[in-house]
Amino acid sequence: MDVMTSAPVKLTPNAVAEVKRLMSEPGFDNDTYLRIGVKGGGCSGLSYILGFDKQEADDEMHEIEGIKVLVKTAHGIYLYGMQVDFSDGLNARGFVFNNPNASSTCGCGSSFSV
Repeated sequence: MDVMTSAPVKLTPNAVAEVKRLMSEPGFDNDTYLRIGVKGGGCSGLSYILGFDKQEADDEMHEIEGIKVLVKTAHGIYLYGMQVDFSDGLNARGFVFNNPNASSTCGCGSSFSV
C-alpha cells in the first residue's frame, strides 16, 4: 500500500541531507524506507525509532523532500509536529528529535514521555 498522506513529522535541511547521504552509500537496500516511530522503554517511558526498514501493513507512507518515510499509524499521535534535525558538531553528532508533544525528556534526547 503506497498511499501518501501528510507527514506528521518534519525533517530539517540538515536531516534531509544526512538521510540522502546514507541512502546514496554503496550497498544501500533500495527496498527499504526511512522509518520514524516510537517504542516503549528509555529513561522517560518512550524512545524514538529512526532507521531504514521495509513497509508493513500498518504503516503510513509519507514523502518528505523526496524521501519516502514510514510511520506506524498508531505512532502518529506521539510524533505529530515533531522535527528531526541532524547535528554535526564537535561535541555531538547525530539525529536530534524536537517533539512539542513531549511533557518531559531525558538528557540523552532520545527518550520522552507524554
